[in-house]
Amino acid sequence: MPDQIRPRDRARAFTPALADFVDDPLFSKVWERDGLSKRDRSLITVAALVVMYRPNELASHLRRAVENGLSKKEISEAITHLAFYGGFPAAISASAIANEALGTLHGE
Repeated sequence: MPDQIRPRDRARAFTPALADFVDDPLFSKVWERDGLSKRDRSLITVAALVVMYRPNELASHLRRAVENGLSKKEISEAITHLAFYGGFPAAISASAIANEALGTLHGE
């Protein structure tokens, strides 16, 4: 599915060095540091992407957040909380992206 393709993979053909920097050092070193769990790093990253309105990156990081231990309910609560700090339009857009990327909360 095209929407499952990570943004950096779509960008790699035009900016291969930039995509490589995401792989190393970002994912190979920064995400592997001891100071925070991957779950916590995912929550922080999702929050930043929501309030900065980065819809192209959000879906893949939402899926990664679930892989790293966040539940859909926790992500829903985070987006709701962020509406008061990052704005309701950003939170509504993030909610729609989360629904497309993760599915509804029913049956979690």
